[in-house]
Amino acid sequence: MNGENQIQKAYESILGHDFEKAIEWFEKAIAAEPDNAAYHYKLSITYARSNKLQKAIDHASRALELEEGSEAYRYHLQVLRARELVELAQKQLNVESEHAERAIFLLKEAIALDPLSIEAYLILAEAFAHRKDYSRAYQTVTEAIRLEPHHELAKLQADQYRLKLR
Repeated sequence: MNGENQIQKAYESILGHDFEKAIEWFEKAIAAEPDNAAYHYKLSITYARSNKLQKAIDHASRALELEEGSEAYRYHLQVLRARELVELAQKQLNVESEHAERAIFLLKEAIALDPLSIEAYLILAEAFAHRKDYSRAYQTVTEAIRLEPHHELAKLQADQYRLKLR
């Protein structure tokens, strides 16, 4: 038995905004066809949308293992790993500002994995500001604005850092 019926039911669940049910259906499809990379990829996307990042990474990794040449799977996994690094860096900054250096390293890694991650740029700017390095904070948030010109938080941060530079 193949998993196509379960995949169809998963999509129906997504259309009905029942993401937990969609996850169940994707898991059933994988149980039917454990070596189907596309099923792991689809489940990974659904986990990511449900903020279950580690499970999303696990299934994205499995999809890439099954289809090593897939650039789509590779990119998806990179974006998830970048998100993981951003979350870790945010925790570092929330614990104590002495961890700003570690957070900066993690955020630069995240940006290398996903150069379009506005969140990574904004938090990196915040980390520079923690160190009172307002010049680099401003440069970093300016890069975020270049990527997303109408991002209100980025504009606010840019204004704050510009004032600190005076």
